[in-house]
Amino acid sequence: MAFSWQQFILVAGAHFLALLSPGPDFFLIVRGALLHGWRKAAALCLGIAAANGVFIALAIGGFSALRPHSPLFYALQAGGCVYLAWLGGLLIRHARPVDTALQAAGGPGAADAPPWHRRFATGFASGILNPKNALFYASLFSLLAGEHTTGGVQFAYGLWMFGAVLGWDLLVAAGIGHPAVMACFARYNAAIERVTGAVLLLIAAGGLWLLADAGIAGWAGSATQ
Repeated sequence: MAFSWQQFILVAGAHFLALLSPGPDFFLIVRGALLHGWRKAAALCLGIAAANGVFIALAIGGFSALRPHSPLFYALQAGGCVYLAWLGGLLIRHARPVDTALQAAGGPGAADAPPWHRRFATGFASGILNPKNALFYASLFSLLAGEHTTGGVQFAYGLWMFGAVLGWDLLVAAGIGHPAVMACFARYNAAIERVTGAVLLLIAAGGLWLLADAGIAGWAGSATQ
């Protein structure tokens, strides 16, 4: 499948909504920005984005190496859909404000920031050790592979996602110092998580529908031979 704006909007929108839902990486950036300022927290952001880039590359390469329409190909796609549905349900069920979590992240301090490479390594470790990142990208790119999206288009999506992760994390770090920004984010976080969960459920349902349709078509084709 060549590039499609409709598909891009769906993929980019789902990815960005997932970014809006706070996780371990988010609170690491919050704490780093509160303690050392957003400029020093930028190294954390770059490390987290690099870890996401590793998962994106593995997802693209892994599904490109699979033989289309093979049992393993369909099994991985189905597993990805199930995971996205589970993650969507989890977000909807546990949607909550983040006021308490933000307070627990720590307040301004006078501690000296670690060297740049240690801040980068901390961010990279946070992102690479988070299994949700790996499963999210594997699930998303399995659906793209199922729609026969070309490798070039998937690579372009991957670059966009890397840039979106880095840009969003830097924006969060810069916004930490503005109380009005964080108060607004905390106030609407529960709604953000519910919308994210609903979008992931819709994507999962669409993927399972495509898988079922492909299975029925394959069975009908074999029955007529």
